[in-house]
Amino acid sequence: MKYIVILGDGMADWKIPELGGKTCLEAAKTPNLDKIAPLSEVGLCKTVPDGMKPGSDVANMSVMGFDPRRCYTGRSPLEAISMGIELGPADVALRCNLVTLSDDEPYEKKVMLDYSAGEISTAEARELINYLKQKLDGGAYAFYPGISYRHCLVARGGRTGHDLTPPHDISGRAVTNYLPKGPDADAYLGFMKKSYALLKNHPINLKRVASGKNPANGIWLWGEGTKPHMDKFEDLHSLKGGVISAVDLVKGIGQAAGMERIEVAGATGDYNTDFEGKANAACDALERGLDYVYIHMEAPDECGHHGDYLHKVYAIEQIDEKVVGTVLKRLGGAPFAMLVCPDHPTPCACKTHISDPIPYLLYSNVKNLGNGAKRYTEAEAAATGAYITDGYALMDRLTTQCEK
Repeated sequence: MKYIVILGDGMADWKIPELGGKTCLEAAKTPNLDKIAPLSEVGLCKTVPDGMKPGSDVANMSVMGFDPRRCYTGRSPLEAISMGIELGPADVALRCNLVTLSDDEPYEKKVMLDYSAGEISTAEARELINYLKQKLDGGAYAFYPGISYRHCLVARGGRTGHDLTPPHDISGRAVTNYLPKGPDADAYLGFMKKSYALLKNHPINLKRVASGKNPANGIWLWGEGTKPHMDKFEDLHSLKGGVISAVDLVKGIGQAAGMERIEVAGATGDYNTDFEGKANAACDALERGLDYVYIHMEAPDECGHHGDYLHKVYAIEQIDEKVVGTVLKRLGGAPFAMLVCPDHPTPCACKTHISDPIPYLLYSNVKNLGNGAKRYTEAEAAATGAYITDGYALMDRLTTQCEK
Protein backbone atom coordinates (compact mmCIF):
# COMPACT_ATOMS: atom_id res chain seq x y z
CA MET A 1 0.00 0.00 0.00
CA LYS A 2 1.29 3.46 -0.92
CA TYR A 3 0.32 6.67 0.87
CA ILE A 4 0.29 10.25 -0.34
CA VAL A 5 -0.65 13.55 1.34
CA ILE A 6 -1.74 16.53 -0.75
CA LEU A 7 -1.45 19.55 1.52
CA GLY A 8 -2.86 22.86 0.28
CA ASP A 9 -1.42 25.28 2.82
CA GLY A 10 -4.10 27.63 4.19
CA MET A 11 -6.66 26.29 1.69
CA ALA A 12 -9.69 26.52 4.00
CA ASP A 13 -11.46 29.87 4.28
CA TRP A 14 -14.57 31.74 5.38
CA LYS A 15 -17.43 32.58 3.05
CA ILE A 16 -16.51 35.48 0.74
CA PRO A 17 -19.21 37.95 -0.42
CA GLU A 18 -17.43 38.56 -3.73
CA LEU A 19 -17.69 34.83 -4.47
CA GLY A 20 -21.43 34.83 -3.93
CA GLY A 21 -21.12 33.87 -0.28
CA LYS A 22 -18.98 30.82 -1.04
CA THR A 23 -15.58 29.82 0.31
CA CYS A 24 -12.70 29.39 -2.12
CA LEU A 25 -13.11 25.60 -1.92
CA GLU A 26 -16.82 25.93 -2.70
CA ALA A 27 -16.23 28.35 -5.59
CA ALA A 28 -13.39 26.36 -7.18
CA LYS A 29 -14.04 23.91 -10.01
CA THR A 30 -12.68 20.64 -8.63
CA PRO A 31 -13.93 17.74 -10.80
CA ASN A 32 -11.37 15.25 -9.48
CA LEU A 33 -12.17 15.92 -5.83
CA ASP A 34 -15.88 15.96 -6.67
CA LYS A 35 -15.49 12.50 -8.18
CA ILE A 36 -13.81 10.93 -5.15
CA ALA A 37 -15.53 12.84 -2.32
CA PRO A 38 -18.59 10.50 -2.22
CA LEU A 39 -16.16 7.56 -1.89
CA SER A 40 -14.07 9.25 0.80
CA GLU A 41 -14.19 9.97 4.49
CA VAL A 42 -14.64 13.74 4.76
CA GLY A 43 -14.57 15.52 8.09
CA LEU A 44 -12.94 18.11 10.34
CA CYS A 45 -9.67 17.87 12.24
CA LYS A 46 -8.07 20.10 14.86
CA THR A 47 -4.44 20.48 13.78
CA VAL A 48 -3.48 23.27 16.19
CA PRO A 49 -3.56 22.23 19.87
CA ASP A 50 -5.14 24.60 22.37
CA GLY A 51 -2.65 27.19 23.60
CA MET A 52 -0.40 26.96 20.53
CA LYS A 53 -0.23 29.53 17.73
CA PRO A 54 -1.71 28.47 14.35
CA GLY A 55 1.55 28.51 12.45
CA SER A 56 2.37 26.34 9.45
CA ASP A 57 5.11 24.80 11.61
CA VAL A 58 2.75 23.44 14.28
CA ALA A 59 0.02 22.52 11.80
CA ASN A 60 2.21 20.72 9.24
CA MET A 61 3.97 18.86 12.04
CA SER A 62 0.54 17.64 13.17
CA VAL A 63 -0.53 16.49 9.72
CA MET A 64 2.77 14.61 9.31
CA GLY A 65 1.91 12.62 12.42
CA PHE A 66 3.92 14.37 15.13
CA ASP A 67 2.45 15.79 18.33
CA PRO A 68 3.70 19.42 18.42
CA ARG A 69 3.03 19.62 22.15
CA ARG A 70 5.83 17.11 22.61
CA CYS A 71 8.42 17.96 19.96
CA TYR A 72 7.89 21.57 18.81
CA THR A 73 10.73 23.96 19.75
CA GLY A 74 10.09 26.85 17.35
CA ARG A 75 9.67 27.58 13.67
CA SER A 76 13.01 28.95 12.55
CA PRO A 77 15.15 25.98 13.70
CA LEU A 78 13.19 23.77 11.29
CA GLU A 79 13.97 26.17 8.46
CA ALA A 80 17.60 26.33 9.55
CA ILE A 81 17.89 22.54 9.25
CA SER A 82 16.61 22.71 5.68
CA MET A 83 19.13 25.47 4.90
CA GLY A 84 22.02 23.31 6.14
CA ILE A 85 22.73 25.45 9.20
CA GLU A 86 24.32 23.58 12.10
CA LEU A 87 22.67 24.55 15.37
CA GLY A 88 24.26 23.87 18.72
CA PRO A 89 22.15 23.07 21.79
CA ALA A 90 22.53 26.67 23.04
CA ASP A 91 21.85 28.38 19.70
CA VAL A 92 18.67 30.24 18.85
CA ALA A 93 17.43 30.60 15.27
CA LEU A 94 15.06 33.33 14.12
CA ARG A 95 13.15 33.73 10.86
CA CYS A 96 14.35 36.84 9.04
CA ASN A 97 11.79 38.13 6.53
CA LEU A 98 12.68 40.70 3.90
CA VAL A 99 9.73 43.09 4.11
CA THR A 100 8.44 46.36 2.69
CA LEU A 101 8.03 49.10 5.29
CA SER A 102 6.57 52.56 4.81
CA ASP A 103 8.81 55.66 4.80
CA ASP A 104 7.31 57.01 8.05
CA GLU A 105 9.77 58.22 10.66
CA PRO A 106 10.75 57.41 13.31
CA TYR A 107 11.07 53.67 12.70
CA GLU A 108 8.43 52.91 15.30
CA LYS A 109 5.80 54.68 13.15
CA LYS A 110 6.42 52.60 10.03
CA VAL A 111 3.65 50.48 8.51
CA MET A 112 4.06 46.85 7.42
CA LEU A 113 3.17 47.27 3.74
CA ASP A 114 4.23 43.83 2.50
CA TYR A 115 5.50 40.92 4.60
CA SER A 116 7.14 39.31 1.53
CA ALA A 117 8.61 42.37 -0.24
CA GLY A 118 6.60 41.56 -3.35
CA GLU A 119 7.71 37.90 -3.11
CA ILE A 120 11.18 39.06 -4.06
CA SER A 121 13.23 36.69 -6.20
CA THR A 122 15.74 34.43 -4.49
CA ALA A 123 18.63 35.92 -6.51
CA GLU A 124 17.78 39.49 -5.45
CA ALA A 125 17.16 38.44 -1.86
CA ARG A 126 20.44 36.54 -1.61
CA GLU A 127 22.37 39.63 -2.68
CA LEU A 128 20.58 41.76 -0.07
CA ILE A 129 21.09 39.28 2.77
CA ASN A 130 24.75 38.81 1.88
CA TYR A 131 25.10 42.61 1.94
CA LEU A 132 23.62 42.64 5.45
CA LYS A 133 26.01 39.84 6.43
CA GLN A 134 28.95 42.01 5.44
CA LYS A 135 27.64 44.93 7.47
CA LEU A 136 25.99 43.30 10.48
CA ASP A 137 27.46 39.81 11.10
CA GLY A 138 29.72 39.55 14.10
CA GLY A 139 29.97 38.30 17.66
CA ALA A 140 27.13 35.95 18.43
CA TYR A 141 25.01 36.83 15.39
CA ALA A 142 25.05 35.56 11.80
CA PHE A 143 22.66 35.98 8.85
CA TYR A 144 21.97 33.18 6.38
CA PRO A 145 20.23 33.61 3.00
CA GLY A 146 17.29 31.37 2.14
CA ILE A 147 14.56 31.40 -0.51
CA SER A 148 12.65 34.47 -1.71
CA TYR A 149 11.81 36.60 1.34
CA ARG A 150 12.51 33.82 3.90
CA HIS A 151 15.92 33.94 5.63
CA CYS A 152 17.53 33.18 8.98
CA LEU A 153 19.40 34.89 11.80
CA VAL A 154 21.25 32.68 14.29
CA ALA A 155 22.17 33.86 17.79
CA ARG A 156 24.97 31.63 19.06
CA GLY A 157 24.40 31.01 22.75
CA GLY A 158 21.20 33.05 22.49
CA ARG A 159 18.18 33.33 24.71
CA THR A 160 14.52 32.52 24.11
CA GLY A 161 11.40 34.01 25.70
CA HIS A 162 10.86 36.89 23.28
CA ASP A 163 7.54 38.28 22.08
CA LEU A 164 8.01 38.39 18.29
CA THR A 165 5.07 38.97 15.95
CA PRO A 166 4.89 37.33 12.48
CA PRO A 167 4.86 40.10 9.85
CA HIS A 168 1.97 38.50 7.96
CA ASP A 169 -0.16 39.08 11.06
CA ILE A 170 0.24 42.86 10.88
CA SER A 171 -0.18 43.63 7.18
CA GLY A 172 -1.28 47.25 6.76
CA ARG A 173 -0.65 48.10 10.43
CA ALA A 174 1.89 50.39 12.09
CA VAL A 175 4.64 48.32 13.70
CA THR A 176 4.47 50.42 16.90
CA ASN A 177 2.87 47.76 19.09
CA TYR A 178 4.62 44.77 17.50
CA LEU A 179 8.31 45.50 18.01
CA PRO A 180 10.47 42.84 19.73
CA LYS A 181 10.09 42.39 23.47
CA GLY A 182 12.25 40.23 25.73
CA PRO A 183 15.83 39.74 26.94
CA ASP A 184 17.58 40.47 23.61
CA ALA A 185 14.90 42.77 22.16
CA ASP A 186 17.27 45.74 21.91
CA ALA A 187 19.70 43.77 19.74
CA TYR A 188 16.93 42.48 17.49
CA LEU A 189 15.32 45.89 17.07
CA GLY A 190 18.76 47.30 16.37
CA PHE A 191 19.23 44.87 13.48
CA MET A 192 15.81 45.76 12.11
CA LYS A 193 16.50 49.51 12.24
CA LYS A 194 20.00 49.16 10.76
CA SER A 195 18.68 46.96 7.96
CA TYR A 196 16.25 49.69 6.89
CA ALA A 197 19.05 52.27 6.78
CA LEU A 198 21.23 49.90 4.75
CA LEU A 199 18.62 48.59 2.33
CA LYS A 200 16.34 51.51 1.49
CA ASN A 201 18.70 52.90 -1.17
CA HIS A 202 20.38 49.65 -2.22
CA PRO A 203 20.63 49.42 -6.04
CA ILE A 204 18.37 46.36 -6.10
CA ASN A 205 15.64 48.25 -4.30
CA LEU A 206 16.03 51.36 -6.42
CA LYS A 207 15.60 49.15 -9.48
CA ARG A 208 12.56 47.41 -7.97
CA VAL A 209 10.87 50.72 -7.18
CA ALA A 210 11.60 52.03 -10.68
CA SER A 211 9.89 48.96 -12.15
CA GLY A 212 6.83 49.31 -9.89
CA LYS A 213 7.77 46.53 -7.44
CA ASN A 214 7.81 46.67 -3.65
CA PRO A 215 11.32 47.23 -2.27
CA ALA A 216 12.83 44.85 0.28
CA ASN A 217 13.77 47.77 2.50
CA GLY A 218 13.99 46.04 5.86
CA ILE A 219 14.11 42.80 7.81
CA TRP A 220 11.62 41.51 10.36
CA LEU A 221 12.65 38.94 12.98
CA TRP A 222 10.27 36.34 14.42
CA GLY A 223 9.73 32.59 14.93
CA GLU A 224 12.56 32.00 17.42
CA GLY A 225 13.46 28.52 18.60
CA THR A 226 16.12 25.98 19.47
CA LYS A 227 17.20 22.74 17.81
CA PRO A 228 14.23 20.33 17.63
CA HIS A 229 14.19 16.79 18.94
CA MET A 230 11.96 14.71 16.67
CA ASP A 231 11.48 10.98 16.31
CA LYS A 232 12.25 9.47 12.93
CA PHE A 233 9.21 9.09 10.69
CA GLU A 234 10.16 5.53 9.72
CA ASP A 235 10.55 4.49 13.36
CA LEU A 236 7.08 5.82 14.21
CA HIS A 237 5.18 4.54 11.19
CA SER A 238 7.33 1.76 9.67
CA LEU A 239 7.18 3.66 6.36
CA LYS A 240 9.92 5.19 4.23
CA GLY A 241 8.78 8.77 3.67
CA GLY A 242 9.62 11.74 1.50
CA VAL A 243 8.64 15.39 1.46
CA ILE A 244 8.13 17.81 -1.44
CA SER A 245 7.89 21.54 -0.76
CA ALA A 246 9.20 24.87 -1.98
CA VAL A 247 9.59 26.27 1.54
CA ASP A 248 12.37 25.54 4.00
CA LEU A 249 10.00 25.13 6.93
CA VAL A 250 8.26 22.01 5.61
CA LYS A 251 11.45 20.57 4.14
CA GLY A 252 13.05 21.11 7.56
CA ILE A 253 10.30 19.21 9.36
CA GLY A 254 10.80 16.31 6.96
CA GLN A 255 14.57 16.35 7.28
CA ALA A 256 14.41 16.50 11.09
CA ALA A 257 12.22 13.38 10.91
CA GLY A 258 14.66 11.58 8.62
CA MET A 259 12.45 11.78 5.52
CA GLU A 260 13.85 12.06 2.03
CA ARG A 261 13.90 15.60 0.66
CA ILE A 262 12.64 15.53 -2.93
CA GLU A 263 13.53 18.63 -4.97
CA VAL A 264 11.35 19.77 -7.88
CA ALA A 265 12.59 22.29 -10.42
CA GLY A 266 10.01 25.05 -10.82
CA ALA A 267 8.61 24.72 -7.28
CA THR A 268 8.22 28.35 -6.19
CA GLY A 269 5.83 28.48 -3.24
CA ASP A 270 3.28 30.66 -5.04
CA TYR A 271 0.44 30.10 -7.52
CA ASN A 272 2.91 29.93 -10.41
CA THR A 273 4.57 26.83 -8.96
CA ASP A 274 4.93 23.63 -10.99
CA PHE A 275 1.94 21.78 -9.53
CA GLU A 276 2.17 18.90 -11.99
CA GLY A 277 5.92 18.59 -11.47
CA LYS A 278 5.35 18.07 -7.75
CA ALA A 279 2.71 15.41 -8.38
CA ASN A 280 4.89 13.53 -10.86
CA ALA A 281 7.90 13.70 -8.53
CA ALA A 282 5.79 12.21 -5.74
CA CYS A 283 4.52 9.38 -7.95
CA ASP A 284 8.07 8.70 -9.19
CA ALA A 285 9.28 8.44 -5.58
CA LEU A 286 6.52 6.01 -4.64
CA GLU A 287 7.18 3.90 -7.72
CA ARG A 288 10.90 3.67 -6.97
CA GLY A 289 10.39 2.47 -3.39
CA LEU A 290 9.16 5.11 -0.96
CA ASP A 291 5.99 4.21 0.94
CA TYR A 292 4.74 7.72 1.72
CA VAL A 293 5.14 11.18 0.18
CA TYR A 294 3.98 14.51 1.60
CA ILE A 295 3.32 17.13 -1.10
CA HIS A 296 3.12 20.63 0.34
CA MET A 297 1.85 23.57 -1.72
CA GLU A 298 2.19 27.06 -0.29
CA ALA A 299 0.13 28.86 -2.95
CA PRO A 300 -3.30 29.03 -1.24
CA ASP A 301 -1.71 30.36 1.95
CA GLU A 302 0.20 33.10 0.13
CA CYS A 303 -3.01 34.17 -1.61
CA GLY A 304 -4.88 34.16 1.69
CA HIS A 305 -2.27 36.42 3.29
CA HIS A 306 -2.73 38.89 0.44
CA GLY A 307 -6.53 38.67 0.52
CA ASP A 308 -6.35 37.48 -3.09
CA TYR A 309 -9.38 35.18 -3.26
CA LEU A 310 -9.35 34.90 -7.07
CA HIS A 311 -5.84 33.47 -7.19
CA LYS A 312 -6.64 31.30 -4.17
CA VAL A 313 -9.51 29.77 -6.15
CA TYR A 314 -7.11 29.34 -9.09
CA ALA A 315 -4.53 27.62 -6.88
CA ILE A 316 -7.14 25.18 -5.56
CA GLU A 317 -8.24 24.40 -9.13
CA GLN A 318 -4.62 23.75 -10.10
CA ILE A 319 -4.21 21.41 -7.12
CA ASP A 320 -7.32 19.52 -8.20
CA GLU A 321 -6.37 19.27 -11.87
CA LYS A 322 -2.61 18.89 -11.79
CA VAL A 323 -1.96 17.23 -8.44
CA VAL A 324 -5.04 15.21 -7.48
CA GLY A 325 -5.73 14.40 -11.15
CA THR A 326 -2.16 13.30 -11.82
CA VAL A 327 -2.02 11.14 -8.67
CA LEU A 328 -5.31 9.40 -9.50
CA LYS A 329 -4.14 8.70 -13.03
CA ARG A 330 -0.64 7.51 -12.20
CA LEU A 331 -1.28 5.52 -9.01
CA GLY A 332 -4.66 4.07 -9.91
CA GLY A 333 -3.22 0.71 -10.98
CA ALA A 334 -1.94 -0.25 -7.53
CA PRO A 335 -3.33 0.02 -3.98
CA PHE A 336 -2.91 3.51 -2.58
CA ALA A 337 -4.50 5.91 -0.11
CA MET A 338 -4.57 9.68 -0.19
CA LEU A 339 -5.14 12.45 2.34
CA VAL A 340 -6.15 15.89 1.03
CA CYS A 341 -6.27 18.80 3.49
CA PRO A 342 -4.89 22.19 4.47
CA ASP A 343 -2.71 22.59 7.54
CA HIS A 344 -4.81 25.49 8.88
CA PRO A 345 -7.27 28.00 7.39
CA THR A 346 -5.92 31.32 6.08
CA PRO A 347 -9.09 33.37 5.44
CA CYS A 348 -8.76 36.13 2.85
CA ALA A 349 -10.83 38.42 5.08
CA CYS A 350 -8.31 38.46 7.95
CA LYS A 351 -5.17 37.65 5.90
CA THR A 352 -3.65 35.44 8.57
CA HIS A 353 -3.78 31.94 10.05
CA ILE A 354 -6.54 30.87 12.41
CA SER A 355 -6.92 27.82 14.66
CA ASP A 356 -10.27 26.59 13.32
CA PRO A 357 -10.47 22.85 12.48
CA ILE A 358 -9.54 22.00 8.90
CA PRO A 359 -11.57 19.95 6.40
CA TYR A 360 -9.91 16.67 5.44
CA LEU A 361 -10.58 14.00 2.81
CA LEU A 362 -9.36 10.41 3.08
CA TYR A 363 -9.56 8.34 -0.11
CA SER A 364 -8.58 4.75 -0.81
CA ASN A 365 -8.74 3.02 -4.18
CA VAL A 366 -9.31 -0.34 -2.46
CA LYS A 367 -12.04 0.59 0.03
CA ASN A 368 -15.16 2.75 -0.04
CA LEU A 369 -14.82 5.21 2.85
CA GLY A 370 -17.82 7.35 1.90
CA ASN A 371 -19.59 8.99 4.84
CA GLY A 372 -22.12 11.18 3.08
CA ALA A 373 -20.11 14.08 1.67
CA LYS A 374 -20.98 15.17 -1.88
CA ARG A 375 -17.98 17.50 -2.31
CA TYR A 376 -14.79 18.39 -0.47
CA THR A 377 -15.69 21.69 1.21
CA GLU A 378 -15.73 23.14 4.71
CA ALA A 379 -19.51 22.84 5.02
CA GLU A 380 -19.64 19.26 3.71
CA ALA A 381 -16.86 18.29 6.14
CA ALA A 382 -18.78 19.75 9.06
CA ALA A 383 -22.05 18.11 7.98
CA THR A 384 -20.68 14.54 8.11
CA GLY A 385 -20.01 14.80 11.84
CA ALA A 386 -16.57 13.18 11.52
CA TYR A 387 -14.18 15.00 13.85
CA ILE A 388 -10.57 14.26 14.83
CA THR A 389 -9.46 16.08 17.97
CA ASP A 390 -5.68 15.62 17.54
CA GLY A 391 -4.13 16.52 14.20
CA TYR A 392 -1.34 13.97 14.50
CA ALA A 393 -4.00 11.20 14.53
CA LEU A 394 -4.71 11.93 10.85
CA MET A 395 -1.57 10.03 9.93
CA ASP A 396 -2.69 6.89 11.77
CA ARG A 397 -6.14 7.22 10.24
CA LEU A 398 -4.59 7.37 6.77
CA THR A 399 -2.62 4.16 7.33
CA THR A 400 -5.23 2.16 9.24
CA GLN A 401 -8.61 3.13 7.79
CA CYS A 402 -7.74 3.04 4.11
CA GLU A 403 -6.80 -0.61 3.69
CA LYS A 404 -9.19 -3.49 2.98
